[in-house]
Amino acid sequence: MSLWIEGLGTGTPLHEATQEQAAAFAEALGPEDDEQRRQMRAIYRLSRIRTRRSVLQESPGAAGVAGQTFYPPRRDTEDQGPSTSVRMQRYETEAPRLAVTAAAAALADAGRSPGEITHLVTVSCTGFVAPGFDVRLMRQLGLPATTARTHLGFMGCHGAFHALRVAKAFTDSSPQACVLICAVELCSLHFQYGWSPDLVVANALFGDGAGAVVAGGTARTGHEDWELVASASALLDDSAEEMTWRIGDHGFQMTLSPRVPGLIQASLRPWLDPWLASQALSVEDVASWAVHPGGPRILEACAQVTGRTRADFAVSHDVLAEFGNMSSPTILFILERLRRRDAKRPCLAIGFGPGLSAEAALFR
Repeated sequence: MSLWIEGLGTGTPLHEATQEQAAAFAEALGPEDDEQRRQMRAIYRLSRIRTRRSVLQESPGAAGVAGQTFYPPRRDTEDQGPSTSVRMQRYETEAPRLAVTAAAAALADAGRSPGEITHLVTVSCTGFVAPGFDVRLMRQLGLPATTARTHLGFMGCHGAFHALRVAKAFTDSSPQACVLICAVELCSLHFQYGWSPDLVVANALFGDGAGAVVAGGTARTGHEDWELVASASALLDDSAEEMTWRIGDHGFQMTLSPRVPGLIQASLRPWLDPWLASQALSVEDVASWAVHPGGPRILEACAQVTGRTRADFAVSHDVLAEFGNMSSPTILFILERLRRRDAKRPCLAIGFGPGLSAEAALFR
C-alpha cells in the first residue's frame, strides 16, 4: 500500500513587498528607540528573504503603513493593533480564496476532475472559523457532497507532513481513494505591534500562501508520480518552549528561540540515521532534499549536520527568499519545484514545528 503524488499546486496573494519595504512598515509600528530600530533592521536583513506576499497588501510594491489599511498607525505604546476577532474575520474572507487557487492548480496538474475526489484533508494554524475553508473549498470546486473531510489545525510549520500521513492512511485502507490535501496560512494576519525580539523575528520571517496535493493509492501507467513510502516523527528533548504558537488578544504570538538551530543540529542525526536505516538507506543515499526553511540558520544547521552544501538545499533557499516562511504550505512549494525539475530520488523532506517536533517524509 502507498500514496502516489499525482499533482501539486500553489497559490499566493496578488501583491508582494520587498523585505526592505516590510522593514519600513514594521519600523512604524514597533521599535521605540534607535537601538531597537537598529536591531530590527538587522533581523530583517539577516533573514535572507527578498520578497513576501500578504493578503492585506492593497497595491504592488507599496512601502510602509500606506501599503495597506488593516494595521493602522500605532497610537501609543499600549496599542497592540487589531483584535484577534477582527483578524479572524479577515481570515474567514481570505483563506478560501488562496485555498481554491492552490487546489484547482493541483487538480489540473494531476489531470483529475473535482468529482473524483473521495477525501479532503485541510491544514491551517493561522485561523479558526466553522464552517471552515474546507466547506468553501468543496462548494467552489464542486467536490462531491460525500467527500470525507479531515482538518488538521494549529500544528504549525510541519502540518503538511501530518496531512500526507493521514492521506496515506486513507489510501492504504482504500487504494482507489483520491485525496486532495490543501494547506493555507495567512501569517500576515498576526503581525505584532511593539518590541520583543521573538515577535520581531516572526514578523520578519512569515508570509502568506497555500499549497495543495492530489494523491492516489495506486500507480498510474504512463505517469512519473512520486511515491510517499514512509514518514517519521520525533519530539526533541528539552525543547517544548523553544518554539510555541499561542493565541493572544491581538493575534497569535510565536516564540522562536535562538536555541532552535542548535537543538536541531544536536538531535537530527541520532533520530534520522536509524530511521533511514530502517528504509535500507543512509544520509548519503538521499538524492534530493526538501527542507522546510524555518529560517536561514535552520537550513544551515541541517546542511552542516548532514554534510551537505547550500547547493543541495537550493530550492529551500529559493522558496524562502521569494516567499518567506509560509508555515505549513512551504514544504509543498518546495516539493512542487523539485518534482517539476524531475529531481532525483529518493527525496527526503524534513520539517520542524512547535514541540519542538521534527517530521520527515521519504519519496521515491
